[in-house]
Amino acid sequence: QVQLVESGGGLVQPGGSLRLSCAASGRIFSCYAMGWFRQAPGKEREFVADINWSGGSTSYADSVQCRFTITRLYAKNTVYLQMNDPKPEETAVYYCAARPSSITGFGSWGQGTQVTVSS
Repeated sequence: QVQLVESGGGLVQPGGSLRLSCAASGRIFSCYAMGWFRQAPGKEREFVADINWSGGSTSYADSVQCRFTITRLYAKNTVYLQMNDPKPEETAVYYCAARPSSITGFGSWGQGTQVTVSS
């Protein structure tokens, strides 16, 4: 398994920006697809974005398309989620996840980082 540690969460105003980071260790980072999920209080965890092993393919939840961007930096074994124009309803714990490229389900998870969108 790969170990994941998120950082960068905090308080952000609606319309502002925030960048989350997820540092990976333990396995070959380049063999893993990476993703971001979030869970708001009282709700189920939901998909936000993912990026394939090469960084050449990304996908997003419809609700964040064109506002959030997922990227990965191989030199630092890190994946990022740039959040632009976040909305109050996107307040949640954001989780980083990883899966081997040959497997469809995410099996490795970070501990999560709290993002609060409020003025």
